Amino acid sequence: MSGDLIEWADEILVMERRQAQQLRKRFGSFLRNKRLVCLGIPDIYEFMQPELIELLQAKVLPMLR
Repeated sequence: MSGDLIEWADEILVMERRQAQQLRKRFGSFLRNKRLVCLGIPDIYEFMQPELIELLQAKVLPMLR
């Protein structure tokens, strides 16, 4: 992730609290006035694993409505 992408975003979603902490540490100045949301999903899933997709849909889709 880069500072340019963070500046472009209105909201940033991360799976784990650790990821949010890393973003704050590395890009803290870019995160002002940004909503950083931790989904509370452990980063233990394989790419496109059906269980991960189900969790993401359950947590993210309501935020988009």
